[in-house]
Amino acid sequence: MTTACVVTCADRSRHLRPGAPGQEGRCHHGRVEATRVDRWLWAVRVYKTRSLATDACRGGHVKVNGTTAKPATLVREGSRVEAVTGPHGRTRVLEVVQVLDRRVGAPLAAAAFVDHSPPPPARDDDLAVWARDPGTGRPTKRDRRQLDRFRTP
Repeated sequence: MTTACVVTCADRSRHLRPGAPGQEGRCHHGRVEATRVDRWLWAVRVYKTRSLATDACRGGHVKVNGTTAKPATLVREGSRVEAVTGPHGRTRVLEVVQVLDRRVGAPLAAAAFVDHSPPPPARDDDLAVWARDPGTGRPTKRDRRQLDRFRTP
């Protein structure tokens, strides 16, 4: 039972048990006490799909309170979630303010967490060196090889 709900409710018998099918962690008000970390990450739009969030958890890219999390790890208000996102592997450090188990609009999702992430790294503008003038045609084979050498470390 949620602490806030127990204090305000006169009828405690209406509270759902934590294991009620389809209503895990919900009281009769519809508030959510805890939810799966993969579901929360999807609901607050850190990952585009729930399956991507689940795969990130299985791959060890998500931590809850400093511990590597499985997809079914529960998050509650005050939990600290670290998730590696994006193609460049940016680490997002989020503190749970509101537990969501359904996807909501972007403004509501942004209000559900506090972002403690370090600022993103500065972009490399080295690719601007390889910017081609419009109308110069296709790159030659030599140009493509130089670009491939430049891209690979």
